[in-house]
Amino acid sequence: MEVLYACCAGLDVHKSSVVACARKVVQGRVQREVRTFGTTTSQLLALSDWLTEQGCTHVAMEATGVYWKPVWHILEGSFELVLANAQHIRNVPGRKSDVNDAAWIADLLAHGLIRGSFVPEGPIQQLRDLTRTRKQLVRETAQHVNRIHKTLEDTNLKLGSVISDVMGKSGRSILDALVAGETDPGRLADLTQNRLRASREELLEALRGRVTDHHRFLLKLHLEQVDALQRAIAGLDARIEEVGRPFDEHVDRLITLPGMSRTAAWVVVGEIGVDMTRFQRPERLVSFAGLCPRMDESAGKKRSTRLRQGAEWLKTTLVSCGWAAARSKNTYYRAQFLRLKARRGPTKAVVAVSASLLTAVFFMLRDGTTFRDLGANYFDRCQREHAAKRLTRRLAELGYKVNIEPAAAA
Repeated sequence: MEVLYACCAGLDVHKSSVVACARKVVQGRVQREVRTFGTTTSQLLALSDWLTEQGCTHVAMEATGVYWKPVWHILEGSFELVLANAQHIRNVPGRKSDVNDAAWIADLLAHGLIRGSFVPEGPIQQLRDLTRTRKQLVRETAQHVNRIHKTLEDTNLKLGSVISDVMGKSGRSILDALVAGETDPGRLADLTQNRLRASREELLEALRGRVTDHHRFLLKLHLEQVDALQRAIAGLDARIEEVGRPFDEHVDRLITLPGMSRTAAWVVVGEIGVDMTRFQRPERLVSFAGLCPRMDESAGKKRSTRLRQGAEWLKTTLVSCGWAAARSKNTYYRAQFLRLKARRGPTKAVVAVSASLLTAVFFMLRDGTTFRDLGANYFDRCQREHAAKRLTRRLAELGYKVNIEPAAAA
């Protein structure tokens, strides 16, 4: 097998140690030298110096948790780095050791058998960290809101049955009053706004319960956590706008897509960047996001068409955007969703819409173009033109000459 890199290295990265294997081809023979380094900054600098002394030009390592990041930052700029997916470079069973793993990675790299994972530039990495942290805080907020619902059910207050959003203005006023010690249903009902669908009788009935000091303590605890998380999310939003200022033009372009909010656009930019040359084709970007069926075929039979694993943070955001786009009226994505829903069900239909959104994102970022909707009647136009061509071809086969002219408008 052809050797692409005569002098390269493979790193087996751990929390407290890095096993490095330098692989060199000298007079047609492969020579390997293995050394172990710590993961402190001074040890990683020593690793960089040692790789330079060995004459290595390319270095590969596994994406093991977050432990590869300090190694990457130290070596970046001095070597051509390749980050490998651990599942893609597994060795045969029975040969598992740190030294063998480093040597195996070096051998794969030397022959060009490692497909590098996507590692964005510094500003994109910062934006990615911020958007992922924001999503985690939003999830934690939802958990505390669910615990508030659980506590209310324990008190037999059916607040969630008469108010759609317990954390809205009316619901929050009632919760604050409950924490303060108010239990009278009439006074609690007076705190609501006039936009509730439930009648006052239904509201009074729902607000009759048994609230103890224990329940008040829990409600106060969760409400304070929700307030703290919302303040943190507001701070993150401001920081995201500051860090992502160089990408404002791309974000402004992406939010013209149906279902794409500004927050979702920041997530997309943070996960895939703005340079689409690394993906080359939209199909690769869709595969990277995990929005296409996996390939699992043997003996001419397809064994599974489930979605393949992909970028979790990107996939969940795009699916949320897909649901929003499917509800947008008079758009191509709404027509696509309804067309596929009838045959494949809503889940697969919304995944297809999400993949279409990501395909549009690819071309918008690559070409710097704005979004142009194909229209809600796109499929009707395609079917009409396709039927006309098919019938014309069939009549021509039967020996008739056909000249198609559009009917005059009535």
